[in-house]
Amino acid sequence: MARAFDRPIMTLTTARAAGSIILAIATISLGCEGSEAQPAKRAEPGTGAGTGTGKSETCLGVGDKGIWSDLDDQLQLSLPRGLSAARVSAMIDGDRKLLVVSVDGWPTKPFPLGGDAELAVGDHRLALRAGDKAELTGLLHDGNVKAGATPARHDRDRDGIPDTLDVLMGAHKTRLNAAAYTEGYVTMKYPMGDVPREMGVCTDVVIRALRNAGLDLQAAVHEDIKRAPRAYPMVKGKGSASIDHRRVKTILPWFERHMDERTAKLDDPADPLRPGDIVFMDTFPSRSGPDHIGIVSDRIGDDGLPVIINNWTNGTVTAEMELLGWVPITHRFRMR
Repeated sequence: MARAFDRPIMTLTTARAAGSIILAIATISLGCEGSEAQPAKRAEPGTGAGTGTGKSETCLGVGDKGIWSDLDDQLQLSLPRGLSAARVSAMIDGDRKLLVVSVDGWPTKPFPLGGDAELAVGDHRLALRAGDKAELTGLLHDGNVKAGATPARHDRDRDGIPDTLDVLMGAHKTRLNAAAYTEGYVTMKYPMGDVPREMGVCTDVVIRALRNAGLDLQAAVHEDIKRAPRAYPMVKGKGSASIDHRRVKTILPWFERHMDERTAKLDDPADPLRPGDIVFMDTFPSRSGPDHIGIVSDRIGDDGLPVIINNWTNGTVTAEMELLGWVPITHRFRMR
């Protein structure tokens, strides 16, 4: 794993002070039947993207096959404010009772079907929850909704949620779980091994988020090292299934070989940052190569850039942070 004992310690705060680094930390909801979430730069309940009235739902409420199901009733996403129907498309997966809404062609939020608030969209009758209906009213019409399902090649765990969206949801679960940054070698089972849930480092955020999409990075890296040892010159001998996938520089070759690599630029309109993208970062420019990793959130920080879900260093927990304005990205990937 990356050594972080001398990485700058930063105070977690939501208030901006002159010259300070701001970390966007989202408060979490108490569940579908509890109080509403209050995340940074996110629509307040009752002020969603649609034109309907009423409070937004406090959790996604979808069937996610991924990690930590006990956090599902705290997990919520929001469509962007000011969203117009021209930017929206939606797919109805009748078999899974799921509606996947995309913005600008990018899967953005899943909605459960089977509620008691009906929304008529052309010939479709969507059985939504009341808050979901309010969020979607005015955004869907007969021309941007169709029946279908996420192709299997983009849905590893076959839950109907596109892999990139599954990664984002998994990353938010790690944020809700708020594991304390804890360095050290931990012997773990193989495959599907993990360190104890209350601990982790930056790579564990990515390992867990990918597992939410049905990808076991531990097994994938270990098997790739056996297949192509020359691609991993930093690994000695047969390597270790307990630690190789937790080291930033060791997993980079696997990402280059098996993931969809995107530009590392922040301002490329032809290849913008997308929620769920995985970014390798260089927190020590005087040293060669990346030493940190995180996942692009769907939330925007005070600096106007997406915040990064990551586990920064000793003394911190997994959280959203404003990093893109001052920590260089060396590589960016997303699931194929």
